[in-house]
Amino acid sequence: MKNEMKFPDGFYWGAATASFQVEGGIENNDWSKAALEGRVPECGLACDHFHRYEEDFDIAKSLGHTAHRFSVEWSRIEPREGEYDDSAILHYRRVLEALHRRNIKPYITIWHFTLPLWFSESGGFERKDSPEIFARYCAYVVSRLGDLCTDFSTMNEPNVVGSNGWLRGSWPPFKRFSLTDMVSITNSGRQYESKAERGLMPLFLYFRVMKNLAKAHNTAYQAIKRDSPDTDVSVVKHVIRFDSNWNPVNKLKAYLANYFWTYLFMDRTYRYCDSIGLNYYFYTKFGDKTVHRKTDMDWNFSPEKIYDCLIMLKRYKKPIFVSESGVADAKDVMRAEYIEKQVIGTWRAIQDGVDVRGHMYWSLLDNYEWALGFTKRFGLVEIDYQTLKRTVRPSAEVYRQICLNNGLVSK
Repeated sequence: MKNEMKFPDGFYWGAATASFQVEGGIENNDWSKAALEGRVPECGLACDHFHRYEEDFDIAKSLGHTAHRFSVEWSRIEPREGEYDDSAILHYRRVLEALHRRNIKPYITIWHFTLPLWFSESGGFERKDSPEIFARYCAYVVSRLGDLCTDFSTMNEPNVVGSNGWLRGSWPPFKRFSLTDMVSITNSGRQYESKAERGLMPLFLYFRVMKNLAKAHNTAYQAIKRDSPDTDVSVVKHVIRFDSNWNPVNKLKAYLANYFWTYLFMDRTYRYCDSIGLNYYFYTKFGDKTVHRKTDMDWNFSPEKIYDCLIMLKRYKKPIFVSESGVADAKDVMRAEYIEKQVIGTWRAIQDGVDVRGHMYWSLLDNYEWALGFTKRFGLVEIDYQTLKRTVRPSAEVYRQICLNNGLVSK
């Protein structure tokens, strides 16, 4: 028997990208500096999306997408403190206009990981005044782009920034809560030598940064709303679903992990959110002896657990959009199944009362996967990094049918 799973009328379908990962030619932020120092792989031209966005949006349109999430690059817009580059704003206005011409709804992320050098080299989010600096930037972006976009997320995955930058030391500013030299960047055990500053101090700095990031979002929300009260302002939260077996110790571990990874930050910020973006990739069960299938990132293959994460966010009584969820799969052998199962999980959450408004796969294009460089392939569209040729993967057709049908048929 077939079961048709239809989504609400007006539900948005699409994919996501991020500026540094796809645009190319960005040379004045903390990640480009880290690459010059040999701490992370070089990004270089990436997908050259900065010049080829029209072509890429044509592909998105052909795949049935009605929404697209992208980020603007802080180091382009504010290359020096308090000095804004009109040409950068003009570029992003053209990007927005290109989406509108294709009837694709834009979602803008104002900050997606990378920091302009003037900010990172002066302490970044360790600075006491960082919330005010961030709020000023966010308010400026909305003031210049808000007539072409109604939905803005202040930041992407704050906990990922904090944990990789100040606990693992694998991302800028390379501070590691450890007394060892090596830095694990995937749970496969692959390691990357970052020459991270290590010791006990990064732990204290981590808590300072996380508190500042929450305050930065709240301050930015208020600054945006003062001049643009009708703008929908959100935070994009990476939620990991921590679960456990029957063991009480494991149950306590899962409770604490969920609290410190998800609930602590959201409890600090949800009052300053009109909606919430969910990024989902991980499901971890303490005491689990199951041998799971693995993605190319060596993560458990568990797309259906997006349901659990949506239920976790339901407590905040805000509209939710899936801002990212996807799989690294260079051979494209599991992506179609992954998409179908994560869509089913999203549909189940809606049936159980979660107000989900849209779903965006990560990612539209293969891209720079941060400290892993270009080695992982998340895209619906394959990129040949030698020629920059775009090739739509077969799994994208499966997603296309879901987008066009506003749902799927489960056998």
